[in-house]
Amino acid sequence: MDIATLVGLVVAGSLVMAAIFMGGSVSWFISPPSAMIVVGGTIGATLVSYPLGEVLGVFKVVMKVFLHKSQSIDAIIENMVEFGKLARKEGILSFESKLKDIEDPFFAKGVSLAIDGMESNAIKDVLSTEIAYVEERHSLGAEIFTTMAGYAPAVGMMGTIIGLVQMLMQMSDPSSIGAPMAVALLTTFYGTVIANLLCIPVAAKLKIRSKQEILLKELVLEGIMSIQAGDNHRLIEQKLKAFLPQKNEVAGKE
Repeated sequence: MDIATLVGLVVAGSLVMAAIFMGGSVSWFISPPSAMIVVGGTIGATLVSYPLGEVLGVFKVVMKVFLHKSQSIDAIIENMVEFGKLARKEGILSFESKLKDIEDPFFAKGVSLAIDGMESNAIKDVLSTEIAYVEERHSLGAEIFTTMAGYAPAVGMMGTIIGLVQMLMQMSDPSSIGAPMAVALLTTFYGTVIANLLCIPVAAKLKIRSKQEILLKELVLEGIMSIQAGDNHRLIEQKLKAFLPQKNEVAGKE
């Protein structure tokens, strides 16, 4: 579980709920008709905008927001350096015995291609294509949530108009105005909450996760190219350290 995501959801949800409790009963903010309008309208509009498969697939991508397991760049660089040493001593074919110990599928794929004797350009093309596909898939997931963030408040406003129409049609009976008025206000509230506390943050986190994953894959690609080119392990290390954040480089020098 990503701690920042969990803390953010708990803090935001807790403060909103605290404000509701301080102002009155929480039951005032529960309206099934409002929820149906906002949730149903947002999902429906999203399905109109994107193919069903893409919308269903985005839920697999969004798991990266909550169940993200970060990889250590330092550990990957260390592994690359060791493979570089091994390649110069025993040759690339010696990687075969190490292949089963590689946890990263992308890393393992690159090593496997090198063992099979593919040329550097061919390996680069294969791995670059996979990186581009992953980037496109993650980009689409963030785009869908950004789109939902735009639809939710708009659908909420539509629900507000529905509630106001119902209220105005019953002006002759003041006792029946309360329920339509609640629908009018709560749909806007639900739409705003869904957009600003869920969809927009998820889209932003997906973009960050995508950048992090692409960076790691590009690092692996650069390492494999250097290993196959027969570079010295110290040169490999210096090349890959260029992928480290600036603060990590400064800390390493100290």
